[in-house]
Amino acid sequence: MTSADFPRETIRVSGLKDDVEIVIDRWGVPHIYAADAADAYLAQGFAVARDRLWQIDLWRKRGLGRLSEDFGAAYVEADRAARLLLYRGDMDAEWASYGAEARQAAEAFTRGINAFIAFLDLRPEKMPLEFIRTGTRPARWQAEDCVRIRSHGPLFNFDRELARADVVSRFGLEGEAARRRPEPDWTINLPRGVAAEPVPPEVKRTFVLGTNQPAFPASGDGPAPVDGGSNNWAVAGSRTGTGRPILASDPHRLLFLPSLRYVSHLNAPGLDVIGAGEPAVPGIAVGHNPTSAFCFTIHPADQSDLYVYELDPDDPRRYRHGTGWERMQSIRETVQVRDGAPEEIELLFTRHGPVLHLDPARQRAYALRSIWSEPGSAPYLCSLRYMRVESWAEFVEARSHWKSPTMNHVYADTHGDIGWIMSGHIPVRPNWDGLLPVPGDGSHEWAGFAPSDAQPRSHNPAQGWVATANEMNLPEDFDNAMHKFGFEWCDPSRYRVIAEVLDAQPKHALSDSVALQTSFVSDPARRLVRLLADVVTDDPVAGRAIALLSGWDGDCTADSAPALLFEIWFRKHLIEAVSEALMPGAFAHFDPGSIAHFDTLQIVDLLTAPDTRFGATPVAVRDTLIVRTLVDAWAEAVDRAGDDPARWRWGDLHHARFTHPLSGMLGDATLDTRRVPKGGSGLTPNAADYDPADFRMTVGASFRMVLDVGDWDKALFINAPGQSGDPLSRHYDDHLDAWQNESYFPLLFSRESVEAAASRRLLLVPA
Repeated sequence: MTSADFPRETIRVSGLKDDVEIVIDRWGVPHIYAADAADAYLAQGFAVARDRLWQIDLWRKRGLGRLSEDFGAAYVEADRAARLLLYRGDMDAEWASYGAEARQAAEAFTRGINAFIAFLDLRPEKMPLEFIRTGTRPARWQAEDCVRIRSHGPLFNFDRELARADVVSRFGLEGEAARRRPEPDWTINLPRGVAAEPVPPEVKRTFVLGTNQPAFPASGDGPAPVDGGSNNWAVAGSRTGTGRPILASDPHRLLFLPSLRYVSHLNAPGLDVIGAGEPAVPGIAVGHNPTSAFCFTIHPADQSDLYVYELDPDDPRRYRHGTGWERMQSIRETVQVRDGAPEEIELLFTRHGPVLHLDPARQRAYALRSIWSEPGSAPYLCSLRYMRVESWAEFVEARSHWKSPTMNHVYADTHGDIGWIMSGHIPVRPNWDGLLPVPGDGSHEWAGFAPSDAQPRSHNPAQGWVATANEMNLPEDFDNAMHKFGFEWCDPSRYRVIAEVLDAQPKHALSDSVALQTSFVSDPARRLVRLLADVVTDDPVAGRAIALLSGWDGDCTADSAPALLFEIWFRKHLIEAVSEALMPGAFAHFDPGSIAHFDTLQIVDLLTAPDTRFGATPVAVRDTLIVRTLVDAWAEAVDRAGDDPARWRWGDLHHARFTHPLSGMLGDATLDTRRVPKGGSGLTPNAADYDPADFRMTVGASFRMVLDVGDWDKALFINAPGQSGDPLSRHYDDHLDAWQNESYFPLLFSRESVEAAASRRLLLVPA
């Protein structure tokens, strides 16, 4: 198709200063060319709405607590929870936190969304089918909607704090030590008084309702909260074949349809940036400009605390603070309900934050204190500050304002600089560690935030590369007692494989980054398979299992029979058996669907070097445990995949299917993608965590990016299942095949290359 053949459309749009071109390439990426930045942001909002209107409309209604208006009384409780978590502070301070252009960018971006909604008013036949089939309408946006909603981003430690409090109350510190170890080494401070009491389940329920994606009838209860993760790295030019740095990023997120990232390109005088961002927020968070490339992974620092209060027996709206009683702030709001009467709700707040649960009978209240109550904590929006940077020093300063969520930012530029730096505002807790609830009586108060210069970093290291994968990466000389950033991290297995590969390659190429991003090598599998050579057994079934696994390299490809047996063994039998041996009853207390509840590294370490935690004869106990669980895993593998191991394939069980949130409610499976077999696990660089009940992927890298820094047209990306959320668009799932096959598309930057790959052109003109 020549440039003269592809479809063109001219649309009049209110609020534009001048004409804007949107060139959509063959892979669904909108390249926006505007005469000024405000027009570029407006066009970005228009393009996002054109591709993702129902997704961002649902995001807005969920975050503002307005689902009941569209879906009825069943969502009132979730609406109330969401409203508790909204930012309600000083809006001038809020806007200032994101930089000089933030408010203008958000205002233009939301004008663009509203312009597309106005376009639909004139062209109702183009209304997304979700609105038509649910009898709902998209709502107009305000700029504040982009910043007041905090709950679409992760808030670290809160769910783990609740889990730990539960374990400690039931099993003591010994039970917690068996489940997870603090990193770095740390003695957990036990709370006293009201904070030592069991936390009612209503606290977690309210938090989950306020942060989870909405569940719809016939679609289950929505995705359970899962720990995601990500990988990123930058390799210096001295370690590449071209002499240019390479930067790679693959955020791991819950697998939704459409994808949780949206890729776009903004070009205006002084602004030329391409990459991925949150669909409902202006700008680019992961990508590059003409000089600099930037990306991030989660750095799971602790930004939240649960405060427990003693209530006044005579007035349950007053809580003890200091030497007296302090009154909660009460806000009453109306929830509009579809096909029902409006409902009045009360929102309560202490000086620390929203009250998640009030229990007058027990004279207790529970409030969340978090970074979300601070100005400037809208997730990812601070990327507006660094999109134009041209040097490492500028990047370090720009991201110093980043508050939420806490990140490992990785950077590379055309000057040859590479670097890693931790970003995010972390509370100073003078007299506690943040690992368990604390009393809200004034004895445990935040003392500001850790200074930016305390955040660890690495700039042009001698090894020639930087990488992060959510592992514990605080430097050895980091003062953890002074700066209690956090004690909970992801399993380091992904990082171990990444570091091993980068260390071993004297000249790293773009194809090497692709291979590493798509690697299904499991470090726990490699370690445990080596261990099996020392296990002696006369059990014939265990012997067959050991024979199948022996010599396997731990590569969990979709066509691997050993991977099928190993994942069933490790995930469904071995973790439980070791956990039960260390602390009987603890494993059964948790949902086995989330591997994040357990310290898998501790389990593998203990199996490879058994100690007295296994009793007086640790090696014998270890071997007995391994044999028993291998026998059970073999039986399950036979039950699921047949009795011929030669026909076993991990991908026959482990799979992905991107499902539309409404497919169950509407009874329309055509809204979902097909089932695709996948390799990997939650502990492989190509992360593919799954629900062990049906082996369906829950978390993975739907977006990936690899950059040849400076030769920008060689950039590669994938955004599965596609850029569009419109089931009638060819870009709805046109990335699925490439994603299944671990391949990529070009992420084009130069105007010449974009024009050569154009498939559609929109011309937005002032109304």
